[in-house]
Amino acid sequence: MRPGFELTRLLITVMTYPNPSRTYQETVCTAGITEDGRWVRLYPIDYRYRPEHQKFRKWQWIEVALASRGHGTDQRIESREPDLDALRILGEPLPTKDNWLARRQIIDAMPHHTVGQLEALYNSRRVSLGIVRPRKVRDLIATPVDREWPEKHRALWTQLRLFGEQKPLAKIPFKFQYVFECEDRDKPHTIMIEDWELGVLFLKERDRKVSEEAAVQSVREKFLDEICGRDRDTRFFMGTYHPYNQWLVLGTFWPPKERQPRLF
Repeated sequence: MRPGFELTRLLITVMTYPNPSRTYQETVCTAGITEDGRWVRLYPIDYRYRPEHQKFRKWQWIEVALASRGHGTDQRIESREPDLDALRILGEPLPTKDNWLARRQIIDAMPHHTVGQLEALYNSRRVSLGIVRPRKVRDLIATPVDREWPEKHRALWTQLRLFGEQKPLAKIPFKFQYVFECEDRDKPHTIMIEDWELGVLFLKERDRKVSEEAAVQSVREKFLDEICGRDRDTRFFMGTYHPYNQWLVLGTFWPPKERQPRLF
């Protein structure tokens, strides 16, 4: 363990689709909750280049050594630089049995906010991670974007390929956004989704159905009709994008709604 780093146990709840990085090849925004109920963001993590015994999944507890602050210019209060050599996975992912009880006990105990409240917390205290329970999810929008990574990243991967270090990273040719309302205002928010599971679903469906339109429809059915279905108590894990500090939906939590006891 590196000097000045402290071992911390963390439940992983957020993993975004990888982004290219000139310094780290690529990075995955990874965040979770400590045993005492604090949000922590781990950066940098080159997840796909980690050894197999360090490839954690969502809802797994891990142990990792963390610095007391973020990497480089990242001043967000939850950001911590990890010592990845000291990372250990502590068990299987928390189950979803009993209406997701094991997961719900942790998430229900965390503060919940509206997007407006999170924006105010960022401005006052640099809070940059939080949970939003949308009042109403209106839509999921898919907007076409560039189909190729920027030239600077393609040149980097060409160089890495010469040394056998490059793993192809597919570009998602759409920007996906949730349109939803919060309790404190009627005007909806339109916010981009960065969830790794969404990107993987799109690529899998595109390859299976040989149609981008069909893949987009599969994403809509999963992330709008199922994850945000009427029978689900849906929350969004939200965080800011450094250095622009734009709020994004980083992941979802969608346990079944708890049944109300029958009155006699």
